[in-house]
Amino acid sequence: MKEFEDLQKEVHQNAVDHGWWDNEREAPELLCLIHSEVSEALEGWRKGDMGNMAEELADIVIRTMDMAEYYGVNLIAEIKTKHETNKKRAYRHGGKKC
Repeated sequence: MKEFEDLQKEVHQNAVDHGWWDNEREAPELLCLIHSEVSEALEGWRKGDMGNMAEELADIVIRTMDMAEYYGVNLIAEIKTKHETNKKRAYRHGGKKC
């Protein structure tokens, strides 16, 4: 997954190059920005604009990669680990509705 790791580094460097890291950014701010992209994806879906929804899903991943790189998180390794955990869980995690 070297390609993913390289992309994570490139995404963060692009944010740095475009001034988004001129000042230190704390985790709450970054998480709120990720959340705002989730809300925008929801609006795209509500409007039936799948192109916009797809773009906002990409923004979610880009902002997450940027944050992960800043905090030194190997996101692809974490995704793989979490995926393996999820594969072992009960159907609907024991009956959750959603």
